[in-house]
Amino acid sequence: MEEYEEDEEMPGASSGGWGRGNQWDTDENQQNLNNSEDAEMLENPEAVLTECLEKFSSPDYIHEPGIFNQLKRYFQAGGSPEQVIELLSTNYNAFAQMANLMAEWIICGGSSINEVRTMVETSLTDMILKTFDPKKADTIFSEEGETPGWLTEMIEHKNWRTLVYRLAEEFPECLMLNFTIKLISDAGFQGEITSISTAAQQIEVFSRMVKTSICKILSSNEDNILKHMQDTAKMICHAEHTFVYRDHDVTAVVMSLNGSTNYPRACQALSAMLSRNALNPADITVLFKMFSTTNDPPPVELIRAPQFLELLIDALFKPGSKLNPEHKSKYIYLLAYAASVCDIFRRGQRHSLKQDELKSTITSIEKVHSICNSNKSSSELVVELPALYNCIRFPVLGVGVIRWVECTVTEPSYFKLCTEHTPVHIALLDEIVANHHLLHQKVLELLILLFESKQDELEILVQLELRKMLLDRCVNLLTRGCVVPVLKYMKQCWLRGDTDISLIRYFVNEVLDVVSPPYSSEFVQLFLPLVESDEITGSSVKDYKDPSSEMQDVVGEFIVYCKANYSSASTTAGTTTNTTT
Repeated sequence: MEEYEEDEEMPGASSGGWGRGNQWDTDENQQNLNNSEDAEMLENPEAVLTECLEKFSSPDYIHEPGIFNQLKRYFQAGGSPEQVIELLSTNYNAFAQMANLMAEWIICGGSSINEVRTMVETSLTDMILKTFDPKKADTIFSEEGETPGWLTEMIEHKNWRTLVYRLAEEFPECLMLNFTIKLISDAGFQGEITSISTAAQQIEVFSRMVKTSICKILSSNEDNILKHMQDTAKMICHAEHTFVYRDHDVTAVVMSLNGSTNYPRACQALSAMLSRNALNPADITVLFKMFSTTNDPPPVELIRAPQFLELLIDALFKPGSKLNPEHKSKYIYLLAYAASVCDIFRRGQRHSLKQDELKSTITSIEKVHSICNSNKSSSELVVELPALYNCIRFPVLGVGVIRWVECTVTEPSYFKLCTEHTPVHIALLDEIVANHHLLHQKVLELLILLFESKQDELEILVQLELRKMLLDRCVNLLTRGCVVPVLKYMKQCWLRGDTDISLIRYFVNEVLDVVSPPYSSEFVQLFLPLVESDEITGSSVKDYKDPSSEMQDVVGEFIVYCKANYSSASTTAGTTTNTTT
C-alpha cells in the first residue's frame, strides 16, 4: 500500500508555481506574508509563540503542509526546541500510518488492492465532504506560497477530481478550489467539468468548456445532437457574464465551427494568425501550398473567416502596409481564391469545385493593388480610372477600394490639399455603389464618418461646400436603393440639432428633385416631417395651397400628394425613388 503511505517531504515537495495567468502573484503574496509575519514577531513575539504552540498541540500537526513555515516563525520568535519536539511527538497519533497498516491487514485477509483502495478513497471522500473548511483550504497557499506537490498529483486521479467538482459546487467562493479547477482544465480534463457554475468562475475554464461542448455537437450523431445543443444553450444562458461571453480569443471555437479541425495544418496556420490578429509569411505559405498545389484542396470556407479576410484586405489595400514582395503573390492568391472559387459539398463530400473566375480575379487584385500602393496624386489617378472602374466590378475589389479610400481621405490634410469639387477617391465610391448593393452600408458609414469629421483647417464656406458634396453622394446612395438608412440618418441629424440647417435644406431639395410617386409609407414617415418643417423649407409649407403663390413648387406638390394618399401609417405604396437623376 505504498500509495497510502504518508509522504514526509510533502510540505515542500513542489517546484511548480501558483499557476501561470492566475489572479494571485505568488512571489508578491509570499513576500507580503513574510513581511507581515516579521512585523508581527517584532511587535509581539509572545503572540506568535502562543499561536504556534496551539498549532503544534493539534493531532498529527507534523504532517500539515505549513509545518516548516510555522517552525521558522516559532524559532525566530525565540521558541524552545525541546518544547516543540515534545508537543509534536506527544500529539503524533499516526492516523495515516494506522490507516495504511489497517489496509495492509485487510489485503492480507484476502481482499484485493483495488477493493481496499476503493474503500479508503470512499471513506476519505465522505470525511472531506463532512469536514471541509474553505477558509482553511485557502490558507494552504498562503502558508506554502506555491502549488503543493500533493495537489498536482491528486488531480491525476479521477476520483479526487470528482471530489473537487463536488466541493467547488458547494463552495464556489473558495479560491483554492477555483484554482484547482483551473489546474484540472489545464491538464486537459475540461470534458469532465459538467457543472456550469463551476466553469463560469474562470474565463479560461469556461472557454475550454465552450469549445468542448461545440466539438461534441459537431461530432455527435442524430440521436445525441439535440441533447448536446440543449446542454450548450443551458451553459451559455447560465448567467449574464456567460451569455455576453465575447472580446476574448475564441479562435478555437471559430476553427471548430468552420470545420478546419479536419485539416490540422490549415487549422494550425489559421489559428496562429487569428489569435494574434496578424498575418505572417510562414503561415500564409502553408495555406498557399494547400490551396494551390494540390488536386484536392481544403474547403474554401476555411479561408472565408471574416477576420482573416479583413487582414488580407488591410495587407493589400491599406496605405503604408508593409508586405514582403516575395510573398505578395501568395496573399493575392488566397484573397482571390476565397472571393471567387465556388466549392460545393454535399453530405461531407466535394460535389464540385469551380475556379473559372480565379485567374481574372487575381489579375484584377494585382492591378488595383499596384494602383493603391503607387502614391499617385489625384490628377495622376484620373488616368487609372478606366482600369479601376473595370476592376471594381469584382466585389472583393469593391471592399478593397473602400478600405483604400477610407485610409486616404481620413488623413487630416487630404481635403485641405484637394482642389477638385469631387475628389477622385470619393467619385470611386459612386461606382462601387452602382455595382454592389451589399456594400451600400459600408459606403454610407464612410460618408457619415467624413460628414461628421471636424475640418477646422478649412474656412467655414469651404466646409459647407465639402459637406454638400458628401450629401450629393448620400443622395446618389438613396437613388441606388439605400433609401431608409440615408433618410434615418438625416432625420437624426435634424432632431439632434447639431447640423447646419442649410445642409438639411440642401439635402431635402436634392431628394425632391430625384423622387416621384408612388412612395412607400416608410419613406413618407421619414421624409415628410423634414419637408413640412418650417425651418427647413420655409414659407412654402404655408403657401403651397395658394395657386397664385410662387412657392407652388415641388415642396408643395409633395406635401399635397402625401396628405391626400397617406392619411394613415398603414397605407402602403410602391417604389420609393425615381432612379433617374
